Amino acid sequence: MQLYNTLSAEERAQLIDEAGKQRLTLSFYAYAKIEDPKKFRDDLFIEWNKLDALGRTYVAKEGINAQLSVPAENFEAFRETLEAYDFMRGIRLNVAVEHDDHSFLKLTVKVRDKIVADGLNDETFDVTNIGVHLKAKEFNQILEDPNTIVVDFRNHYESEIGHFKGAITPDVETFRESLPIINEQLKDFKEDKNLVMYCTGGIRCEKASAYFKHQGFKNVFQLEGGIINYAKQIKEEGLESKFIGKNFVFDHRLGERITDDIVSQ
Repeated sequence: MQLYNTLSAEERAQLIDEAGKQRLTLSFYAYAKIEDPKKFRDDLFIEWNKLDALGRTYVAKEGINAQLSVPAENFEAFRETLEAYDFMRGIRLNVAVEHDDHSFLKLTVKVRDKIVADGLNDETFDVTNIGVHLKAKEFNQILEDPNTIVVDFRNHYESEIGHFKGAITPDVETFRESLPIINEQLKDFKEDKNLVMYCTGGIRCEKASAYFKHQGFKNVFQLEGGIINYAKQIKEEGLESKFIGKNFVFDHRLGERITDDIVSQ
């Protein structure tokens, strides 16, 4: 029973090219109570390996965070491996708008203490009391409100190549650094401003929105599915993009072009 990747990146790339099949790049996350992360990890690897899924996944007692590539013909079968778990039934899969068959070249599923390194003690606040989810059209509308403050909860190298117009973009290397910085910077606006946040796929804002509500911010909103889902929705609905430049992604592609604006070289 194979539980770990055995092929080199070069060998995998050759197999992908020889197969000649379209692959989809996707991401998803879910917060849930996982009693046995190691068993959960092994079960996922076995099922996904059968479907030729590739990518990087972290599992922990608090849930799952995944970025993957799957053959298009196996997409529904892959979804079924998720639907086998109650907490992932109906889960949103963020499918990339730009595809690269080589976006991932091996399958890794790792057990971690947390699915995102946030530096927070989850016992001190209600992590389920999250900010209001906004779809692309709603997000565009709230950005027009003069009472809105929008914050980019990604790292500086992500926001440098693309971001929403007018967003606060903390000069940080990690997500955990941005939380106290933004809390201090916006401490005088807890009552009367809309605190609107976004990140790549939504997972960082799930935790950040709960944290800022705990810190006393009254009006907290988050972009549902992050920039990845926003890009998909504006394309499907013919909406104006308030995001300029590229969305940084953590795979071989490195960035998805959302608009033609060159934000950084």
